[in-house]
Amino acid sequence: MTKQPGRVPAVESDEPAVDATDGRPTLAPGAAVLALLALGWLAAMLWSTREATTSAAAGVTAISLSAFALPGVISAALVAGAAVALAGGNLLARRYGDGITLRFVGAIGAGMVVGLAAALAVNVTYFDTSTTNVIAGTTAAAAIIGGAIAGARSAPTVGAVVTAALGTLLFVVAFSQARDPLFDLFGAGDTQESLVNAAKWVSRTESLVAGLLAGLLAFGYLSWARRRAVRHDPATPALRWPAYLLAGAGPGLLLLLAEVIIRIGGRSLLDLASALSEADAVAQTSLGTSRVDNGIWVLFVGALTALIAFGRTLGPAHSDDDEPVDSPADAGDPADAVEADPAR
Repeated sequence: MTKQPGRVPAVESDEPAVDATDGRPTLAPGAAVLALLALGWLAAMLWSTREATTSAAAGVTAISLSAFALPGVISAALVAGAAVALAGGNLLARRYGDGITLRFVGAIGAGMVVGLAAALAVNVTYFDTSTTNVIAGTTAAAAIIGGAIAGARSAPTVGAVVTAALGTLLFVVAFSQARDPLFDLFGAGDTQESLVNAAKWVSRTESLVAGLLAGLLAFGYLSWARRRAVRHDPATPALRWPAYLLAGAGPGLLLLLAEVIIRIGGRSLLDLASALSEADAVAQTSLGTSRVDNGIWVLFVGALTALIAFGRTLGPAHSDDDEPVDSPADAGDPADAVEADPAR
């Protein structure tokens, strides 16, 4: 009696087959905590800007300080708008399903609430100067745009971007404490050339570490979201590598978007600050260039870090050709089976 040819079992690939957008509600874990942290950070930025401008002498000093503080406020408003919209999107998805139109409309609404609240806080607590309305309007616009970003269908990816961006903003403030030692380390001396070179290397170090942190935070959040989803539903499909790439690049993209908002919405404030003196004009130009360079570094380093971290979780690729044949009899050739077993 001859054995039937054996069937080679299919080997599952470690590469996920589909995205987690199969019609089930896609939720961002920890969105409520992210919203609270982002709102707290926005409030801190608004308060520090108010303290800096009101404690200074009225007039040109307040204008200059407002221009220096504007990028931090706009970045915080972008992240806060996205985080609050993400939390609201979770509530809508649980109650009404994962409709893309409803999610986007709700995200825009949440961003508008954050933006209007921030603008009202600026107008009520800041002194009525020529810069107050610029700060209020630009902050509101940034929050609405951040809310619109959170209307994307893949909520976990947006959650990863918000987490990584918030961590990056916190790191930049903490890094300011290490600037002076790093200036000495990179050879800052009494000459202008040494100061410029040291400042360049300090800025590059900050951007590199911020990008690494952004990529690791994005990867960590997506991995955590994946584990939570699998615990609730083991059949939940995983995200493909482009989601990790986008999440790692997200903080850099937000920094570049914040720069666009600053140069459009805050143009009048920047022009006022640049017109104060030649030194102020040079400072504003230099700071703008530095912010763009920082955003590009964070974008590419963050994306590469997240992608490498994701790649390390994948096992070696398998194919049907790699399946070993245990014995000639299992291969299905009767002649080989006889040779392998002469007693038959």
